[in-house]
Formats: sequence, C-alpha cells, structure tokens
Amino acid sequence: MRRAFKYRLYPNKRQAHLLSQQLEECRWLYNHLLAERKAAWENRQESLRLYDQQATLPSLKSARPMLAQVNAQVLQNVAVRIDLAFQAFFRRCRAGEKPGYPRFRGGGRYDSITYPQAQSGCKLDDVAHRVRLHGVGVVKILLHRPLEGTPKTATVTRSSTGKWYVCFSCECPEPSPLPKTGRQVGIDVGLRSFATFSTGQAIANPRFFRREEHALAKAQRRLSKEEKGTPEHARQRKVVARVHERITWRRGDFTHQHSRRIVNQFDVIAVEDLSVNRMMHNYCLAKSIHDAAWSQFTFLLSYKAAWAGRKYAAVNPAYTTQDCSQCGHRQALTLSDRTYTCRCCGIVLDRDLNASMNILSVGQHALASA
Repeated sequence: MRRAFKYRLYPNKRQAHLLSQQLEECRWLYNHLLAERKAAWENRQESLRLYDQQATLPSLKSARPMLAQVNAQVLQNVAVRIDLAFQAFFRRCRAGEKPGYPRFRGGGRYDSITYPQAQSGCKLDDVAHRVRLHGVGVVKILLHRPLEGTPKTATVTRSSTGKWYVCFSCECPEPSPLPKTGRQVGIDVGLRSFATFSTGQAIANPRFFRREEHALAKAQRRLSKEEKGTPEHARQRKVVARVHERITWRRGDFTHQHSRRIVNQFDVIAVEDLSVNRMMHNYCLAKSIHDAAWSQFTFLLSYKAAWAGRKYAAVNPAYTTQDCSQCGHRQALTLSDRTYTCRCCGIVLDRDLNASMNILSVGQHALASA
C-alpha cells in the first residue's frame, strides 16, 4: 500500500531562490513541449508521443544550459505531465464533454516538481532533520511525524503564500487492524449539522469560510485597489492567499480529527454517497455546500477505514430522508421540515437522525450482499 507523508521545508533565501529557478525552468519546458505538440498537429497532423518528447531533452539542455541545473528525472516528469494532460483531454472528448485544451503556464503558475525516484534527487536524513535536494543543497525539514515505509516518489511544492513543502509517497506494509468495538454507525451529512450519527450524536457545522468571509472581503477590496504588476499588488495578493490558506488548514484539521475519531469508535461506517458537484449547481446553497467539505470528509473516512480494517459503505442517498426508519413508510418532505413524523406508525424523529438510521440499514444490507 502507498501512503503520503507531507512535511514543511524551511529553505534559506539562497535555497528558495534556487528552488524558484528550478520551477521556472520546468515551467519553460512545460510550455515548450506543449507548443511542440500544438505545432506538430496544426502543421503536420502529427501527434507527438511521450517518448518522442523525452528524447529531445538532451538537445534542449545543450541549447538552454539552465535546464541542466534541474534533475534529469524531474525534466522527464514534466513531459509525463504534458502527456497526462492530453490523455485527459482526449478522454473527455470521447466521452462527449467539452474539455478545455491544455493551457500554457504563465509566470509563477508552475508550483511543483516531482522526483520519480525519491532517493535519486530528494534524499531524506531523518536523524539530522534535513533533506538533500538536487541542485539546491541540504534543506531544513520539520519532521512532525516519522516517515514510514520506503520512499518511492517525492514532490516539492510551493504554496500560494510562498511556503515550501515536500511530500513523500511511501510503500508501506499491510496495516494492522484496530481492535473490534462491536459498534456500527450511519452518518447523514448536512448544513444545519455537519454530521448526524445513527447513535443520536451530532457534529456542529463549523462554517469556517463564513467566519472568515469578512476578513477575506476586506483583503480583496484592498487588493482591487492596487495596480497589477506592482510590488504592492504582489504583497496584497499574499494577504488574500493567506486568508484562504487559513480556512483550508482549519477545515482540514476539523475533517481529519473527526474522521479519525469515527474510525476508532466504529467497526462499520455507512455514509451517503452524495454527488457534490451536481449539488453545487444550486446557487443558493453552493457556498455553504463547498464550505462544509463533505467530499473531503468522506474521502478521509474511506481511506482511514480501509487502513484500520473497518468496513465502509457509500450508500445511495435516494429516499433516505423520506423513508421512515421504523416501518419504511415513504412521505415527501421539504427542506424546511426538520422533524420526521410518520403518518403510518406515528414515530417522531429528527429529520437527520431518521436519515442516518436509514443510511446504516442500507449500508448493512450492502455489506452483507457484497
């Protein structure tokens, strides 16, 4: 199994400059390879292959000596990214969609480099808390948790606020399952409460974006007053990015902590499989749905449950709100109806609690028949 370990890097000014130079060279190469493919099709109706473009890298190094400062495998990975972009483009075309053609990267729009073999250009010294990067030197790293398994690939990333990170993809042995608890849970996610459990518990919706909305609007107003291309505009852009980064950190910490608690407490976890992208078409609720981060929460639950040996079921949410969890009677509800009162058996339950019980029941049937 593969696991990713992300750590913060603390390069000095010289090292940060060298890293930025490598990103800029990779950006130039990306645009060059994209222009080659575009020209080959427009002029000769020819589709260039990945290996055709990778074979031109030595001659490009001779014509542009700055490329030699970048690890050779990193340059090959740039060609791989171009190839993946075109594969995705043609796949969407065959599916009948209207995809956008792969675009050129503007200045500062290329923010990561990947070492396909981690030990080749990104070697970690966990004892000294340092990582040696090709063409950069020894960079300080914050190892907030130990690295597990064998590092296979490494990706160095620059955030929108200028912070540097390295992410190792490691091959790990099979995990040891957590001890059984004998408990099962169905989870209904929503906007009033972030999640309601079939056990009667509920997680309040933190609404991180709503809390920072005033600070974000203030920063964006100041940004709009600065002229583009000036140092003041660049500084204010980082202020706006910092607000978004703070929201992302808080939301990620929230979903990580609660998903970990749920996996530790329950053997069977059933969650409704929502199509969040389609729900975002409701312009009245789109901002609140995006702020709730349901997709991130369910993704974390699924992989943590698999790692811990728990059973996880993604349930079709159809009629889980309208069906009675006791007798199965179905009746229509509006969004304003927060209490489920069954006309058949007379039971009165909170709307979300009733839905979570139905989700657990459907999940149990799905796991039993699997």
